[in-house]
Amino acid sequence: MRYVAAYLLAVLGGNNKPSAKDIKAILGSVGIEAESERLNKVISELNDKDIDEVLNAGLSKLACVPAGGAVAASTATTAAAGGAAPAVEKKEEEKKEESEESDEDMGFGLFD
Repeated sequence: MRYVAAYLLAVLGGNNKPSAKDIKAILGSVGIEAESERLNKVISELNDKDIDEVLNAGLSKLACVPAGGAVAASTATTAAAGGAAPAVEKKEEEKKEESEESDEDMGFGLFD
C-alpha cells in the first residue's frame, strides 16, 4: 500500500510517469526503505495506465462492498427472534463506563 500511495503522491505532484527513484525518494523522506521487487511490481502495473481511470474503477468496485449496518441488522434479527437485546444495552453501558474511567486515569484534565 505504501508503494501505491507514494506513486499517487508523485502523480499528484505533477510526475505522470514516476520512476523507481522518484518513489524511493518519497518513501525515504519518511524513513521507509523500499523493496525493489514490490516497487517494480507497482510501477509495471500502473505506469501505462491513467490514474484517474484506475481510481474510478476502484471506486466502482467499492460501491458493492457493505459498509456498516451488518452488526445492527444481525442484532435486530436476534432481538426480533426473542434474542438478547438487553445484553447489547448492557455492553454499551459498560463501554461508556470504561471510557470515562480511562479519562480519569490519565492524571490531567482537558483544560489544565
